Amino acid sequence: MAQSTKFWDKIADKYSKQPIADEAAYQKKLAVARDYFRPDMEVLEIGCDTGSTAILHAPYVKHIRAIDFSTNMIAIAQGKAEAENIHNVTFEQATIEDLAIPDQSLDAVLGLSILHLLEDKEGTMASGLPSVISWVYQMLKPGGIFVTSTVCIGDTMGWFKLIAPIGRFLGFFPFVAVLTTQALADSLTQAGFELDYQWQPSKGKAVFIVAQKPA
Repeated sequence: MAQSTKFWDKIADKYSKQPIADEAAYQKKLAVARDYFRPDMEVLEIGCDTGSTAILHAPYVKHIRAIDFSTNMIAIAQGKAEAENIHNVTFEQATIEDLAIPDQSLDAVLGLSILHLLEDKEGTMASGLPSVISWVYQMLKPGGIFVTSTVCIGDTMGWFKLIAPIGRFLGFFPFVAVLTTQALADSLTQAGFELDYQWQPSKGKAVFIVAQKPA
């Protein structure tokens, strides 16, 4: 985790200035998520990076608690919220393991471009997905939603796991789990979620899922 945090702290400023790679897909994901939002919702975003998505969703919910393990990413996010006069988003440097959130207390959790960056905590698979998804499930109220957008490079680049340790050691990129779409879907349903919506803009792009905890 420390090595990944260092990587994201280092690139935070450059990352914040990059344009969105696929604006049309991003706007569709925003719109789909908002179809599930209500003005009274308490939302958690894990891996919020520089805060753009949390800020855009802020008008549609009661409050968003947005966390990221990069101190520099959070500093940029806080600056954006202040500049745009957004008061119902709380940004903080933390990991999901740091949180003490009561069970069944949240209406929605956002995990956008983060699940494939989580390292194994329990030796259960190539990432910590089972434990993280179970935590999210416990945090959500019955009927609550988990919105994810996840890069599943195992579908097209299974060989990446062979070079990943070298690239990470040299500091070229952070930890990236070699997930498949099926493994992601299975992890969600095994935790108890029902997959309410699933979309992928094209082959090789991030898989967008809205998973719902049964009411």
